[in-house]
Amino acid sequence: MTAAPADLADLIVDRPDVSDGAALWRLAKESGNLDLNSSYSYLLWCRDFAATSAVARDEDGEPVGFVTGYLRPDRPGTLLVWQVAVDAGHRGRGLAARLLDALVERIADERTVLCVETTITPGNTASERLFASFAERHGARVEREVLFDREQFPDGPHDPEVLYRIGPLAATSHSR
Repeated sequence: MTAAPADLADLIVDRPDVSDGAALWRLAKESGNLDLNSSYSYLLWCRDFAATSAVARDEDGEPVGFVTGYLRPDRPGTLLVWQVAVDAGHRGRGLAARLLDALVERIADERTVLCVETTITPGNTASERLFASFAERHGARVEREVLFDREQFPDGPHDPEVLYRIGPLAATSHSR
């Protein structure tokens, strides 16, 4: 779905639900730069990780962007952002940043969020810019290190995944 450009104010950001799974899969597929997971995984994600994910909806309620994430079990103050995707007709206007900020704010209303982590493959400048600007808006440092090198991927050639650790975040705990 490529929509006509709409004002970001017309979009609603909320939690995904299972009925959004197919749309999230489609957005990931059409992004052209995300590793596409099975459609089943997007359905499960919308069921099991809705509290740590966000979806942007257009005026018809259709998903036009999403952020999926989870709180790391061994570091419950760390939100790992798994994927970010925005429909082609809504790109370039700050929707990904709005989704990311809204998600962190929503989670921080319930618990302390100290850090955001994500992985980015080298050369993905859109993601690099998104997370650098997120760090700047939240007064946080960015640390980078290779998390998974290309040899670790069993299913063929894959660029390394560089871990971006962003934190500590300013004023993002439920005790604000």
